[in-house]
Amino acid sequence: METAAWLDLDLHLIRVLHAVLTEGSVSRAALRLGMHQPAVSAALRRLRAITGDPLLVRAGGRMVPTANAQRMIGPASAILANAQAMVQQAQPFDPAHARHAFTIAASDYLDPRFLPQVVARLKAEAPLVQLTIQPLHPGADYRRWLAEGEVDVVIGNWPGPPGDLHQGRLLSDEVVCLVARHHPAVRRGWTLQEWLQAEHVAPTPFGPGLRGAIDDYLNQQGWQRNIVVRCPSFGMIPAMVSQTLLVLTTGRRYCEAFTAQLPLAVLPPPVPLPRLQYYQLWHERAHGSRSGQWLRALIRDVAARLWQPAAA
Repeated sequence: METAAWLDLDLHLIRVLHAVLTEGSVSRAALRLGMHQPAVSAALRRLRAITGDPLLVRAGGRMVPTANAQRMIGPASAILANAQAMVQQAQPFDPAHARHAFTIAASDYLDPRFLPQVVARLKAEAPLVQLTIQPLHPGADYRRWLAEGEVDVVIGNWPGPPGDLHQGRLLSDEVVCLVARHHPAVRRGWTLQEWLQAEHVAPTPFGPGLRGAIDDYLNQQGWQRNIVVRCPSFGMIPAMVSQTLLVLTTGRRYCEAFTAQLPLAVLPPPVPLPRLQYYQLWHERAHGSRSGQWLRALIRDVAARLWQPAAA
């Protein structure tokens, strides 16, 4: 890009560029930016003239970034994040009047009460703020989301959280088993071998060959459980368990949330399993952000009020 061309860029065009390239759609970018679609199309035409590149091209039935455009996504993210940080550092964050937009990526195996309480607190203290809750699904590139400012905070369970990100511990939870009330183990209990050979249901792993904290621990002991169902949606699993002989092994707080709604029982595993550790993670880029500090403090406080009496 020639010097004279890049001087025509402004922050508005960079916002449009980033939204269009990451969404792969002018209409979705318009929704995300709160703009009319013709205005986004006009900005895209200006960007194409400035860069001398089509930026988005059709591949099959969808639009994809060109090779040059793909290389622009990272710098555009950095420019937007730095501009936001510059303004936020200069101004105090006033939640009562802030018109900010936060995005939280969270696992769906958290206590079902947690995110609703986060939303309730946020709306009570910052009524003009917008919040997007994004699923932390298998294969999610949450490091990139945080680095590029697409997500403010990631909340989930790690036996050892990534060392390249800031972290705040939220919860330590006991590992138990959730079974249907008609499961034989409810009446007679189970040995280690019976438990390993039972039919287990587990979340879909975050990537090929990856194991969760429970299976990592079992592997270290030379044990392997019989997982017969993998499910990407944790919220669907209790209903599956209630109608079968499947066994779900996870945190007590999650399991106990369903025992009053479905014919389910909570049993201890035949051997003690390491407690699950839940954290919130954020990037160095957002570490000094006053709005980010406020959001993380709110999440930490909700977790403490909800979970502290039963935590280790």
